[in-house]
Amino acid sequence: MLQTALTVRDLRRRWKPHKERLAGHPTAIRFHRACSWLDRAEQLEHAADSDSVLINQWIALNALYGQWNQARNEPEEDRNGWRGFFDRLLRLDQSGHLADVLTEHRPLVLSLLEDEYLMSFFWKEPTEQTKRSARNQKKKAQGWYFERSWTILLDRLIERIYLLRCQLIHGAATCGGKLNRTALRRSTRMLWHLMPAVLLVIIDHGSDEDWGPLCYPPMESGGWSHRTPTVGPLQPR
Repeated sequence: MLQTALTVRDLRRRWKPHKERLAGHPTAIRFHRACSWLDRAEQLEHAADSDSVLINQWIALNALYGQWNQARNEPEEDRNGWRGFFDRLLRLDQSGHLADVLTEHRPLVLSLLEDEYLMSFFWKEPTEQTKRSARNQKKKAQGWYFERSWTILLDRLIERIYLLRCQLIHGAATCGGKLNRTALRRSTRMLWHLMPAVLLVIIDHGSDEDWGPLCYPPMESGGWSHRTPTVGPLQPR
């Protein structure tokens, strides 16, 4: 069973053996970056700054799924990045960390999936008809739970949170505004449950995986190659 109360300090402690083994490797850099932003989100949580909490939580997630598109020589699009990332995580997750989170917090997941204001198609034509159609997503989600379609559930869930993230980042919401408080509370709560699970999969099963070219790596005097270097026993796949 997943330990949902894990803090950033707990996660760093569990990662420490890999950190020493993979010092300087892109996977270690991803983990370090993610924890740095989650640590900041924890601090902001105590200050009741929900807008900033969500932004920092998302940056932590982005640090893990973000990849450099070598063909276009720029960062990969977000949706492509997280879809490939979660698909691989679910294949690696022999401990069932992600499935446990989705199952244990099913009411919270469903509340996000049926929120019409977190659906992009609703905003294309915000009418009562599209609102009813959006709320029918809950029935679909219940079917995904029955079929244990974790990939679809995670993708739809991240899509909802991503829309709220975009509203905040692109100035399409008021800082501390009243209209999005419920969605914001639900989204930050969900990410507090989801992010430790994501990091646990990497700790327990994904430390030796090649997670793709790192975006904007730390630059040393000798420069950097986007090819993943082999460090210690790591065997890139």
